[in-house]
Amino acid sequence: MRVAAREGLHSVSLRGVAAEAGISLRSIQYFFETKARLMQSGLDALETISNERLSARLRALGPSPGARATLETYFAVALPTDHESRQFHLLWTSYAMLALTDPEVSARTFVDGPNRQQKRIASLLEKGKSEGEFRRALNSETEATILISLIHGLGTAVLVGQRTAESAFASFGHYLDRLSQQTSLEPDRDQHSSA
Repeated sequence: MRVAAREGLHSVSLRGVAAEAGISLRSIQYFFETKARLMQSGLDALETISNERLSARLRALGPSPGARATLETYFAVALPTDHESRQFHLLWTSYAMLALTDPEVSARTFVDGPNRQQKRIASLLEKGKSEGEFRRALNSETEATILISLIHGLGTAVLVGQRTAESAFASFGHYLDRLSQQTSLEPDRDQHSSA
C-alpha cells in the first residue's frame, strides 16, 4: 500500500513490494504467488484497516452512543481529512478502477463492502427511530442508500478539492437534521400517545 500510494497502483510489482518490505522476492512469491493475488490482498487489507479505524472511533464515543453520533462518526472516518484517510480514499478509488478493467481483481469487494455498510446504517436509523432521534415514518433502507451515497460523494468532493471538510460536514449534518424533523403529515409522538 505504501508503494501504491507513492507511485500509483499501476506501478506495484512483486519485486517493488519485496524491496519496500526489505524481504526477498521469493518470500513475496511464496505468500502471494501472483501480482493479482498481491493486489487482492492489498484491497482486503484496506477494508480491514478502515473497519479498525471506525471501531476505534466508535469505542471513543463511549458505551452507548446515539444513532446520530454514530452516523457522524462513520462520516468523519470516511472523509479524507488527514494523510491516512486521504491515502485510503486514493487507494480505494484506484482499486475500483482496476477492478473494472482487470478480471483478476474482484469487483465484489466494491459491492459487498458498501452493502455491509448500508445494512449497518439502516440498522442505526432503526435504532434512532426507536429512540426518538429520527422520524418514525422514515424508510430506513431508502435513507441508508442515500446516506452511503452522501458519504462516498462528499468524500470524493473533499479529496479533489471541490468541497472543504467543513462544508461536507455541514451538508451531512443538514441531511441528518432533515431525518429528525417532524413533517406536517406525521403526528407528534406526544400528541399521538395522549390521543
